[in-house]
Amino acid sequence: QLQLVESGGGLVEIGGSLRLSCAASGRPFSDYNMGWFRQAPGRGREFVAAISWKGNKFYADSTKGRFTVSRDNARNMVYLQMHSLEPEDTAVYLCAQDRAARITSDGTYYSRQDVYDYWGQGTQVTVSS
Repeated sequence: QLQLVESGGGLVEIGGSLRLSCAASGRPFSDYNMGWFRQAPGRGREFVAAISWKGNKFYADSTKGRFTVSRDNARNMVYLQMHSLEPEDTAVYLCAQDRAARITSDGTYYSRQDVYDYWGQGTQVTVSS
């Protein structure tokens, strides 16, 4: 049974930083693409960043240059380092795992929600204005 557990969220001031973590268990972690998404009240779930099983990184336009996604296959962990946080970044952040192993594609693939079949419960990030 695959399980994804996020941590690291919290309250931060404008311009601050946070590092989110996602612990995965249940499937060979290194074979799967991992994504980060976020959902704010009244808004749909949106793509934040993704890292392929090969380590290639992809970002939404709104997070490029401020957020960095990384993974540690030895620890079955994926991370999202966030800098220069803005009130618009306030949301529940969720990690997700690709439904298929060892998929390599162009950037648009990784931003699609239907690519991912397992999702964590999320961790709240609040940026105070």
